[in-house]
Amino acid sequence: MSRNGTRLTTPSEEYYLYNVLEVQKSTGFDDLGGVKTSMAVCLLAVFTMVYFALWKGPQSSGKIVWVTATAPYVILTILLIRGLLLPGARNGLYYYVTPDFEKLKDPAVWSAAATQIFFSLGPGFGVLLALSSYNDFNNNCYRDAVTTSTINCATSFFSGCVVFSTLGYMSLLTNRPINEVVGEHDASLIFIVYPQALATMDYSCFWSLIFFIMLITLGIDSTFAGIEALITGFCDESRFLTKNRKWFVLVICIVYYFLSFPAISYGGQFVIPFLDEYGVSLSVLFIVTCEMIAVCWFYGIDQFSKDIRAMLGFYPGIYWRVCWMCSPVFISIIFIMTVWNSSFKPIQMASYTFPWWSVALGWVLRMLSVLPIPIFAIIYVLSGTGSLTDRLKWAITPQQRRHSATSLAADPTQIIDSSLLDPVHTLTPV
Repeated sequence: MSRNGTRLTTPSEEYYLYNVLEVQKSTGFDDLGGVKTSMAVCLLAVFTMVYFALWKGPQSSGKIVWVTATAPYVILTILLIRGLLLPGARNGLYYYVTPDFEKLKDPAVWSAAATQIFFSLGPGFGVLLALSSYNDFNNNCYRDAVTTSTINCATSFFSGCVVFSTLGYMSLLTNRPINEVVGEHDASLIFIVYPQALATMDYSCFWSLIFFIMLITLGIDSTFAGIEALITGFCDESRFLTKNRKWFVLVICIVYYFLSFPAISYGGQFVIPFLDEYGVSLSVLFIVTCEMIAVCWFYGIDQFSKDIRAMLGFYPGIYWRVCWMCSPVFISIIFIMTVWNSSFKPIQMASYTFPWWSVALGWVLRMLSVLPIPIFAIIYVLSGTGSLTDRLKWAITPQQRRHSATSLAADPTQIIDSSLLDPVHTLTPV
């Protein structure tokens, strides 16, 4: 809001922008203004905790996750109860559950929804694959998949109720529509609007304390999973790294720490939107599209169902098989719409336009994550024999691998069920 050309700000916005971030020390994406010392110290503390949570693998991280994964639910429940008792909470909840079907015509909404579910649930990032690889072969992955997906969606809805009950209160307090309560900054809801609402409540220090404890546990928990996926992938390919996991995890945490410096610089408010635009949505959609096509069409639903039967003792139902068959189509459509609507113009914020070279840098960042797939596919096809058609057919055809008792004895680290001594189809990378 503005008066006589001057924009009015709240105390929480003033404190967050000019005291916490100190955005006045940066002029733009091409002048980040150096790293903020206090944030560097806080980030060091975070990665120290991350290191000691991951250095022994699931033995250490599993214990920490019991706290970081459950504490947010306790705090969300407390905040929801408090939010429902606030005046205006009913209006916020009504706005939250009232659908706007016109939004379905916007491809950006579908892309954002797909990206959000991938980010929150984990497919495409390697997190689920990495963590599930520590399970026993006969672990009930069907139950785990349904439970995880249900909890994820229920958590999103639950947290939405917490947020919009408070937004309804802020709407009544500021006499503004709910859709105008959140400001122009991406972090406005978490670090400006919500703290401002908490500051107006009785015992505001208590509510603020538990709210930011929740944010810290959520952030650390997400960091655990993301780094563990990377560590597991490398350790699975190298016995040397597995034996020296503590040192490898230390190196990874140090690299992550220093690579995070641009985000904690005085111009971090420009880095975060840039990474959000070019580092996530399109890349993860492409990766997931390739995964779905490889598993559901190249590998085949029948072979995939046989693998599940070898693990669980029963075939998946017809509902799941139809969903798996159709999912590559829907994911591909969303990916194509996202590419079609991708802007090749610099990112525009409320009062700032990114430099023209940021577009080229952004697409380089995107290509770094997606190019390994087509490059490996080309190399794999070229490694075959015969005509190009024969090579393509060979590349997308599952190859059989026989696990013999001799090979198991030679490599006792293979944890394979006895039923796999028969020929089993394994997925050929493409």
